Amino acid sequence: MRIIGLALPLVLGTTLSAGLGAQDVGARLDRRVSPEVQRAVRGIAADAAARGLPVDPLVQKAIEGAAKGVPGDRVIAAVRALAGRLAEAMEAVRAGGLAAPSGAVVEGGADALNAGISGPQVSDLVRVSQPPHDPALTLRVAATLSALGVPAKQALELVETMITAGRAPPADPRRGAPPTGFPLDNGSRATRTNPDGGPARHGRVTSGPGRR
Repeated sequence: MRIIGLALPLVLGTTLSAGLGAQDVGARLDRRVSPEVQRAVRGIAADAAARGLPVDPLVQKAIEGAAKGVPGDRVIAAVRALAGRLAEAMEAVRAGGLAAPSGAVVEGGADALNAGISGPQVSDLVRVSQPPHDPALTLRVAATLSALGVPAKQALELVETMITAGRAPPADPRRGAPPTGFPLDNGSRATRTNPDGGPARHGRVTSGPGRR
């Protein structure tokens, strides 16, 4: 498919960037978001950290929304929705066999969910990503393909075929792909999302058991 050929250049030649952590969320948000957003995000981030979820994506989401001029209430809603996806991704990744997943894997799972890939499909991708394959990378590649319009089931089949054939998926799609969650300047979106920052899961095909 032409769309698959388009996806591959987006994911080649990059490396997975590590999360910066959240030693001081308030300092990172200071003067970059409104006081109202800062207070809300600090609370959401503290709750996420207590649950073992990565915090850096939440901070980056708030900064991204503020930079785009998104109203504060929508930024807060988007950060809260992302925290929910991270929690859902953590559950799906653990169901795939990773008892203590890294933040990068959980974030990759959240990206996949946001692109329309289901929780059971995230679990399937983690399950097939045995060493030396990196499940975080696998999830990001599948998320990019799905965001570009490849049906979720087909994106999974493509990535799983590459892995079972002994070929590594292309490198991390985060760099070179448009940022997720908020509209781009041209009105398009990197991933299918609702105005509140949640995923628009149209036509999703699940390969595992139904969602609970």
